[in-house]
Amino acid sequence: MPSQFFGLNIAYTGLQAANVSLNTTANNISNVETEGYTRQNTVQKASDALHTWTTYGMAGSGVDTIEINQTRNQYYDLKYWQNNASAGTFDIKRYYMEQLENYFTETDMKQGFGTIYKNSFHALEEVYKSPGDGMVKTQYLAAAQSLCDYFASMYTSLQEVQLDANAEIKNKVDEINSIASQVATLNQQINTIEITGSHANELRDQRALLVDELSKIVDVKIKETPIYVSEDSTEPSGIYTYSVDIAGGQSLVLGYEYNTLECTTREKKLNQSDADGLYEVRWTNGIEFNLYGKNLGGELKGLMEVRDGNNEEYFHGKDISSNPPASGTWSDGHSYHKIVIEVEEDYLMDINKTTLPEEGLLTLVNKDFEYVGWTYDEVDDGTGNISHQYTFYIEELPGPQFLGGLAAVGREIDYQGIPYYMEQMNEWVRVFAEEMNFIEKQAQDEYGEDAQRCLFTGADLVDGSNTFTFDDFTRGETSWRSDDDSYYRLTAANFQVNQDMIHDVKKFGTSLDIHQGQDVQNIAKQLLSVQNQKGIRGCTSKEFLQTILSDVALAANSANTFSAVYSDISKAIVNQRLSVSGVDNDEEALNLVKFQEAYNLSAKMMQVFTEIYDRLILQTGV
Repeated sequence: MPSQFFGLNIAYTGLQAANVSLNTTANNISNVETEGYTRQNTVQKASDALHTWTTYGMAGSGVDTIEINQTRNQYYDLKYWQNNASAGTFDIKRYYMEQLENYFTETDMKQGFGTIYKNSFHALEEVYKSPGDGMVKTQYLAAAQSLCDYFASMYTSLQEVQLDANAEIKNKVDEINSIASQVATLNQQINTIEITGSHANELRDQRALLVDELSKIVDVKIKETPIYVSEDSTEPSGIYTYSVDIAGGQSLVLGYEYNTLECTTREKKLNQSDADGLYEVRWTNGIEFNLYGKNLGGELKGLMEVRDGNNEEYFHGKDISSNPPASGTWSDGHSYHKIVIEVEEDYLMDINKTTLPEEGLLTLVNKDFEYVGWTYDEVDDGTGNISHQYTFYIEELPGPQFLGGLAAVGREIDYQGIPYYMEQMNEWVRVFAEEMNFIEKQAQDEYGEDAQRCLFTGADLVDGSNTFTFDDFTRGETSWRSDDDSYYRLTAANFQVNQDMIHDVKKFGTSLDIHQGQDVQNIAKQLLSVQNQKGIRGCTSKEFLQTILSDVALAANSANTFSAVYSDISKAIVNQRLSVSGVDNDEEALNLVKFQEAYNLSAKMMQVFTEIYDRLILQTGV
């Protein structure tokens, strides 16, 4: 038979349960504006019934509050993390593409390529109209140098953008490491609490908020695995292994352990016009971090594509070297191993499109080999079939396992990033300079000499002297070396007017034969015709800006569009998450009334039982 005070105990359990629910409601209301807070609720069940040894058998013993848990839907978390990674990628692209668009855009307030190019040819027309006027020639050379200065300025600006993206990659890597450390610490704290049977709700909120932050930087995949009390048991121990994978499945956090990333400066450039000091990202434990994987997402992907995007135009081909490779001597006098790569892409067969660094790393079957130079040749096999071959000179002898496969310098990145726009400018400079120089080299100067001078040269970036005058280059040739004095060495950075002509304008020839009289301006006329010749991408040289602007504008518009789309999707997902896990003031107000009423009723019940026991004890003498 139950105790005479059994009813009082039942009422007391109800009072306790209502009090816990009220406290939980108060906690929810207090955190209504707390970022990352998940609404909590109490879970109750009827207490175990007692055997009364009476005709009615069992009697209820009240209520137990078994846990306070979170109301959270993992599906919405997953959708949020996936969308957040895409949003982060396009937010970065939008920011940097807007910068590039501003650099290339010409307005009434900002003089750009179109105006400078037009002014240079207007000055050349004056030379054509006023033969023999040294002042007019001087004005043209100054206008031509302004055109060169424009490209040098754009080159510097694009490298600064590349370096900004590079520095931000370092910042994002540091953020990833910091989050990884915090998540691993929280994993340990959560397990310490939950092994006792409690729920570490607030700590779980902190961890989920960190994962939210991480998901914008890089794509994430979360897995929480229960640990059982023994190997063959199905009884959970209350401990979980919480893991975080990033960048297409690479392990960042596993339980209490975490991996860290580091940025190391590249030993060699991947593209000819890359800025110095760009970073590679690696795991500090020595495992390679796949920064260029197809599954990479988040801001890290956007930064990588802006910094390294080459529109898939990179060096690659098939290794057809002999086994073992033949030896050859480079211009430094040393003997090296010759690795021969056959290429098929059209852009690899045009010196004006070449982006290969003069020295760099050639990848053979996932191993990098440092090369000191390269040559290009068109090879006839004797039957009329032409193969296009690059020969790289490397010091380390590759084993047979590295020969006969695919070879590459750099990586294929399907985005028009800084290297792409650098290549476009370099190509324009080379094509334009080659056309103008081909004509000018036919002229006689005012001294009556067939000087074979180029109008445009490559500058020494320290003292501005003529460093590359293209004496080793023959128009239409099918072989060249990386150390030749050829148009490969000319870039937007060192593009300049021949300094010999700047110092002595009489060396700028405008006619084929000065003895025919100064009115014969056939060279000047041919130079003027260059502005209407088809060059890069099927357009004239003066239409260059429009082609670049269209590329930048399309990229910026695409980034803006997708950024807005993913932002809208994110808002929808956040609303869905909040509908499940967020604190609603109206709902909590109803809970407050409901649990207050339950508390009052339990208190009333205790009062009733108190009166009963008073009468039972004091008035019946029990």
